[in-house]
Amino acid sequence: MPINNFTHAQILQTTLDEAAVRDMVTGWMDANAGQVKYSGGAEVKIPKMTTQGLGDYDRDTGYPAGSITLTWQTREMTQDRGKQFQIDAMDLDENAFITTAAAVMGDFQRRWVVPEIDAYRISKIANYAITKNAAGMVNYGQTINGSSDVLRQIKTGVAAIRELGYNGDLVIHATDSVIMEVELALSNKLQNTTWSQGGINTTVPAIDGVPLIATPQVRMYTAITLKDGRTSGQEIGGYEKASSGKDINFIIMPRITPIAVTKQDKMRIFDPDTFQKANAWSIDYRRYHDLWILDNKMDSIYVSIKEAA
Repeated sequence: MPINNFTHAQILQTTLDEAAVRDMVTGWMDANAGQVKYSGGAEVKIPKMTTQGLGDYDRDTGYPAGSITLTWQTREMTQDRGKQFQIDAMDLDENAFITTAAAVMGDFQRRWVVPEIDAYRISKIANYAITKNAAGMVNYGQTINGSSDVLRQIKTGVAAIRELGYNGDLVIHATDSVIMEVELALSNKLQNTTWSQGGINTTVPAIDGVPLIATPQVRMYTAITLKDGRTSGQEIGGYEKASSGKDINFIIMPRITPIAVTKQDKMRIFDPDTFQKANAWSIDYRRYHDLWILDNKMDSIYVSIKEAA
């Protein structure tokens, strides 16, 4: 007995969601959404906790009073993107559908969805830093002039974040050209560290224990333009560097800073007997996603930008 369309959709949706987090270079950011409340649609609730510092203990009155404030901030996933695909009925039968559809959608997600989400997240993080404009945390006109230069720039960024009191795990997203210069600077002395994302452990280079995540330059912009898939010249969809966008060399942040959520809306699959537009299978792909940084962490991002301000 052939499986039904609901089962097809469940299998594909689960597979694609897992692959998205695994394939994105920014997939590690989704782990920070563990306490985010999501009940469908575009809205999420993000917890924000505030505590107080130590006071003097008194032998007569005991401990000074302290307070913990937990508030929930409602945020909206502003990115609502989708695409409809058709697979002609003559190209496959019922039993071959799930294999073919998984291959088609997997290729689509790797080539189009993953790069777009990465580029959107990185550009938004950079804009949080630019908007905050914390002293010394956004540096323009940093052309990579050699291996010793880039190593100094990265170490300066790490030190700037540490001096603000962020002593936990940091992450560096860097372009391939930056990582190449780091490798040349450190030669055989470059450290390696284990990087865990999406349930998979890999080995990546590190500076002072901070992992360097290789990120294509085409995902490292301060601003991108999203194509709507309908307007003339934008039919292909996807994204491109915005006219106001600048190239990012590298970006450093604490691992706990970005809160990212990506949710595939209920996938819909229509068989050829149901789909009226053509004698074909129809697959509706829709994905909500966004990224946020809480106000008390906006000063924790260091960005190196190639062009002048």
